[in-house]
Amino acid sequence: MPAEDLNRTLGFLLHDASRLMRKRFDRRARTLGLTRAQWRVLSQLRRREGINQSALADILEVENITMGRHIDRLEDAGWVERRPDPEDRRAWRLYLAGKVQPILDGMRVLSNETREEALAGLSADQRDILIDGLVTIKDNLLRQEAAESEDDEAATGTKG
Repeated sequence: MPAEDLNRTLGFLLHDASRLMRKRFDRRARTLGLTRAQWRVLSQLRRREGINQSALADILEVENITMGRHIDRLEDAGWVERRPDPEDRRAWRLYLAGKVQPILDGMRVLSNETREEALAGLSADQRDILIDGLVTIKDNLLRQEAAESEDDEAATGTKG
């Protein structure tokens, strides 16, 4: 396939657009004193407060030891709190500390600015169509992944 055709290939476009948005956000997030790893952890915790470190590591696709280091730094900064898991004495639940709210507010502003830059030139209807299409793609892939996981479990006789 000629190189110019790659510019219209779904996988390449999704990857490149995602990479460029992260790069733009990274550049802005530095003004808040955040690394990419830190803002990724904080953004996931904002959506999933009370999650344990292991589950958060899975979501962010990092090793548990790496996640532990990230949480250590965020805890030292006073942005994250570890609390004992009432159901598992070996585990910790993660919560955002009150001190992090200005950082989260700043991240929200930077996220909105980055999104507006990315969507410039698209009408409201075009934006809705784009988002609806991406949601459909995501749902299709999640459905396929779930079906394949069930097939794998049936073939091996294992669950989970």
